[in-house]
Amino acid sequence: MTHPQHTQPAHVRIAQAIRNDIESGRLRDGQRLPTTRDMAQQWQASQRTITLAMEQLTAEGYIATKDRSGRVVTTPLALTSAMASPIRPARPRIVYVGGYPGSGKSEFGRTLARETGWAFIDKDTLSRPIIEPALEDLGSTFDDRDSEIYVNRIRPREYDALAAVIQENVECGNSVVAAAPYLREFNDRTWIDKAQAIATNHGADSTFVWVKCSVDTMLMYLRKRGAARDNFKLSRWEEWSKGIDLSFRPATEHLVVENDPGNESLRTQALRMIEMFRRDPVSASQ
Repeated sequence: MTHPQHTQPAHVRIAQAIRNDIESGRLRDGQRLPTTRDMAQQWQASQRTITLAMEQLTAEGYIATKDRSGRVVTTPLALTSAMASPIRPARPRIVYVGGYPGSGKSEFGRTLARETGWAFIDKDTLSRPIIEPALEDLGSTFDDRDSEIYVNRIRPREYDALAAVIQENVECGNSVVAAAPYLREFNDRTWIDKAQAIATNHGADSTFVWVKCSVDTMLMYLRKRGAARDNFKLSRWEEWSKGIDLSFRPATEHLVVENDPGNESLRTQALRMIEMFRRDPVSASQ
């Protein structure tokens, strides 16, 4: 499958990604940023591109330059003040956040969790310490995410573990934001019906979210994070990316989050979603 070329300048895409990291809490207020040269290596970009991205973020109030400290994160006051009081709905809510690798689903999930005070569960964070040695024990490699061993023997267990932690939180009355690709699951009506039934049986509501972005944005994210599990994709990007279906959407009622330059920030989209939850007469905040 061929995809249209994304035309946004590299510095705009990099600025957006760093803004997402600040809003999701991956970069914290007062944290010192790497030098321009080091960031250029991380993002595989020119130093001029990094400088332009930093200038944009400085103008937006996300970064400041301080004597002896260089560039530091200066989280806008609007971000820190908005997270003062957690949202406690009358009925717990499970928010399933899916998307292709590198789409920004974890960043959106973290942002939503920060704004609500809800539990955040990321599949890779939950399962990676166990999955990687298990893959090696089965004769594969720790960075395998594409072989039959992983897809048929390991992957189902990951999603079972994720579902169990989600259910345990809901049983305690906690709302949950869960992030995973969910590519198979969101296309499986049986899985969706089961997830909705589990929520209903525990007096909870469920929301399905799909995070979408261009192939260029995905590639930028994957290159920057440099995770071993992405090695196969990156080494065969031309071939692997042909399997990306940008028109994919969950096979049920869902919300779409857009994560390309020119779209609203992930935080703005998260806040709009929260307002929608607040207006829900069934699960309105107490």
